[in-house]
Amino acid sequence: MRFALMIEAQQGLSYEDQLSIARRAEAGGFETLFRSDHYASFPGDSGQPTTDAWAILAGLARETSTIGLGTLVSPVTFRHPGNFVKLVTTVDQMSGGRIEVGVGAGWNEADHEPLGLPFPSIEERANLMEDQLALLHGLWEEAPGWTFDGHQVAVRGGALVAGPVQRAGRPIGRNGRTRPRIITGSEGSPRGFRMAARYSDEFNLSSSTPDIAREKEAQLDAACAAIGRDPNSLTRSAMVGVLVGATDAEVERRAADLLVTVGGSGDAREYLDKRRSRWIIGTPDEARAMVRRYAEAGIERIMLQDLLPRDSDMIDLVAKELVGKV
Repeated sequence: MRFALMIEAQQGLSYEDQLSIARRAEAGGFETLFRSDHYASFPGDSGQPTTDAWAILAGLARETSTIGLGTLVSPVTFRHPGNFVKLVTTVDQMSGGRIEVGVGAGWNEADHEPLGLPFPSIEERANLMEDQLALLHGLWEEAPGWTFDGHQVAVRGGALVAGPVQRAGRPIGRNGRTRPRIITGSEGSPRGFRMAARYSDEFNLSSSTPDIAREKEAQLDAACAAIGRDPNSLTRSAMVGVLVGATDAEVERRAADLLVTVGGSGDAREYLDKRRSRWIIGTPDEARAMVRRYAEAGIERIMLQDLLPRDSDMIDLVAKELVGKV
């Protein structure tokens, strides 16, 4: 199993906080650090400071050296598709080719209204997302002069100079050049599967148990087969909540801390029990057993969603007990 660390940076994390986490994850052997792309603060206190994902990634690109960096995921409503391709390409150059890009339709209205950002219907957002995916491929892979007419975006004389960093191990486009990995995902919808089959290098499931993941992977296989794509060419991953302790007592302490952090109430054990079917929770042995269940369901990479990002000891523990061990 491959592991990435995923943080919800809108939990009041400053740039320095995120740099510290990135360096810890890099030292621990995580292959990628993903962060959310939100402007509203949650869970917990809604008045916490937030940062722009791609400004942060540009900084991290210059202050780390080996770990991959990316968003999970960037709402298409935040940035015009053409600007977004240029932005991602610039940060990719700054990182030496370590960027992965997650794209989504956006779901949280509270990210938009306070900043005057439009939040149209889900159909319009999905249409714009499809245009975004087409532009990522087109501007990275097509010959200069590319023309495109999408749902909401038209391109004439399309060109992008300079393009992505050429680095071994990256996806290879139609022009024979490498580009950043493109990730889409959700809890799984027919249109989401169709877009993933056509445009994505990786599909990331969220809020799914291993059993649900197995069902969704079968639907994704069918979407690939429908357009003649080899299903094995589409990487399968899952974003999974994580709360691990060296002992049962440490797990309980972290559960209490988590409940405070997310602004919950009641019994911390009850909070965890509701999530045990879809989170990696417990001691290292329990955590590894859950990881194996995801692997058996066809998941190839887990994005460990860390809702206690200031608890650096847990990052170290997860790196020691999971990364390279399962």
